[in-house]
Amino acid sequence: MLSVVENCFSPRTAAFFDLDKTVIAKSSTLTFSKSFYQGGLINRRAVLRTAYTQFVFMAGGADHEQMEKMRAYLSALCKGWNVQQVREIVAETLHDLIDPIIYDEAATLIEEHHTAGRDVVIVSTSGAEVVEPIGELLGADRVVATRMVVGDDGCFTGEIEYYAYGPTKAEAVKALAESEGYDLARCYAYSDSVTDVPMLESVGHPHAVNPDRALRREATLREWPILVFNRPVRLKQRLPAFSMPAPPSWRRQRSERRRSPPDWSGTPAADAPPQRCRDRARRSNATEKPRAARKEWRQGSGRRAGKSGDQVGGALKAALFPTSAYRSTDQPDSPSIE
Repeated sequence: MLSVVENCFSPRTAAFFDLDKTVIAKSSTLTFSKSFYQGGLINRRAVLRTAYTQFVFMAGGADHEQMEKMRAYLSALCKGWNVQQVREIVAETLHDLIDPIIYDEAATLIEEHHTAGRDVVIVSTSGAEVVEPIGELLGADRVVATRMVVGDDGCFTGEIEYYAYGPTKAEAVKALAESEGYDLARCYAYSDSVTDVPMLESVGHPHAVNPDRALRREATLREWPILVFNRPVRLKQRLPAFSMPAPPSWRRQRSERRRSPPDWSGTPAADAPPQRCRDRARRSNATEKPRAARKEWRQGSGRRAGKSGDQVGGALKAALFPTSAYRSTDQPDSPSIE
């Protein structure tokens, strides 16, 4: 009789990351304002306003009231935008705009959580059309983001279908835990804003990353770890540097032969190079001595050594006109002139 054996698997775990100022150094939505302007979606005035909003966001973070104003402004701004055009603009400029502002510390954390077998989930208030490509770039397993209502014409209506903000983020985390089997007591969460306290307190390992004043105070009271990320870096620069391979042995040997002409005096006739190659090498050797002699004459080493002009001139003449370099062995030596 077979007994029923129940397999007990350890619960799955995950790491939940806020996006803006936690994984990347800026607001993901506002970063694309210039690209949206170049694509004809917004005007110059909107670009300036989003730049100011980005500055306020970077300077001290955004509280609940500022986030609500930003939500209303962006909802009205994107009304009438073609969804496909937005996705194309984001895809074309993603690596140029987002890749340079990814925190190296956040990318390292994502790698470590993946190595430990945890899923990585990006939970952001920004729109899904922006967050989903960024999540794919980071290697995230899942993405939770704000969703806008899309009309029959394929354009945004200006209404919000799902707003991933504040307590809604915590509800999304709990819903994912229920559907995916996550043990929230063993899960991790990272955020920079006090508005994400509900998400942070829903997991067993909350972390405050570059926190605003309110979150820093809350993290200190609850004894949550506080992390500082300040090294934006391109993902490609995080790869190990490739060293150039050493040149092959035949290439090194060839370069050495070029530097020092070979001696074929003992080479068998069958393996010896053609006669013209040997003549060229012999002429090359013959020109080395004249060069050294001319250099010696220019530097005046002959005078410093106490040599007379006739001695130096004779040495120079002998070096410039070697009688053995081009003389044929068939002819007898010329008689010396007494």
